[in-house]
Amino acid sequence: MPRTIRFDRRSEELHFESASRRYRDVDGYVFHESELAQFKAVDLKNALQSAANLYEADEIDAFIVEGEIDEFDDEWSPPGPVQITIKKGILLVQIHIVTRAEEYDEETLPEVYRLILAPYLARRKAKLRDIEMTAEYHTAPYVWRIDIECDLRNRLARDLFEVGSDAIVLLEAVESGQLTRETTIELLRAGRSDALIGQPEGSWLDVKSAHYDLDTQHGKLAIAQAVARFANAEHGGIVVVGMRGKKVPSGEIIHSSCPVPIDGRTLRRYQSALENHLYPPPDLLEIEDFSNERGQGIVFVHIPPQPEELKPFLVHGAVVDGQVEGAFISIVRRRGEGSIPITAPAIHSTLAAGRALLRRGQLPTDPHNQ
Repeated sequence: MPRTIRFDRRSEELHFESASRRYRDVDGYVFHESELAQFKAVDLKNALQSAANLYEADEIDAFIVEGEIDEFDDEWSPPGPVQITIKKGILLVQIHIVTRAEEYDEETLPEVYRLILAPYLARRKAKLRDIEMTAEYHTAPYVWRIDIECDLRNRLARDLFEVGSDAIVLLEAVESGQLTRETTIELLRAGRSDALIGQPEGSWLDVKSAHYDLDTQHGKLAIAQAVARFANAEHGGIVVVGMRGKKVPSGEIIHSSCPVPIDGRTLRRYQSALENHLYPPPDLLEIEDFSNERGQGIVFVHIPPQPEELKPFLVHGAVVDGQVEGAFISIVRRRGEGSIPITAPAIHSTLAAGRALLRRGQLPTDPHNQ
């Protein structure tokens, strides 16, 4: 259970657990990342505000370092890119981003950051308060300071640090073009599907230029199999409808955007196709869209990594010699840019293991009924 952190006016120190911190000449206090789980965010706010009141300061920083524990309080140990600040009574997470971003200027880059961060922060119960280029850097590489205000209820100081750290990962992914499944889904939610252009399709990313034909059994089976491939794979994946791929010598890359029509029924039709043809339902599956005022955009299905006990995911129906066979079951998984069937021996071993458990009276737990 986390304990409190408090400010002692007599010693002018912050106290938590068996540790204490004195105000440093860097205009704040220094903590190691590992210590942030020891106290609540609201208690840190109150402690820093008490210090600010004593020093009659509008702003006091809590610097966070990630180095060796026995060196973190050394004056030569530099703080990390995330810090927590009390500013005029508001506790903020401050992050620092280094960018070359030559195509953006001081006026346009903040708006780009706002669009990217808004959906991510909303999901983390936070909001962006300010973006500003630091005064020391006006030539490349540029350093930007971003202030984030978080809901403090039921949160540790560590939770605020993680909000800032993950925001940095997201923005750096845009800068470098090195996307992960997690950063890609946040970019899609922010309407920045253009950041995917030039990225390879692969083990966790698949794009389609047009809607699956959900008026036919072929189309319903196709989307169910596309999702099942990632659900049966190790790392999950994302299916994006409304982007076009292109074959290159190294494989296939995302070549361009080709927005598809989206209306109030679109997501429900995708959901219905998966509910009727994919078993069991994947954990935490998300079907979302992003569209413009003309009703054109993208649909994306996010399949997080699935528990092994739910696998294999089965598609009810298969296409045999061009014909839909509703009584068949197909099982596929993703490998690289393509898919492979799960083999008969693999299916048999899974069933045999389950039957062996049943004979011993060890019934597997259904995770959906816990």
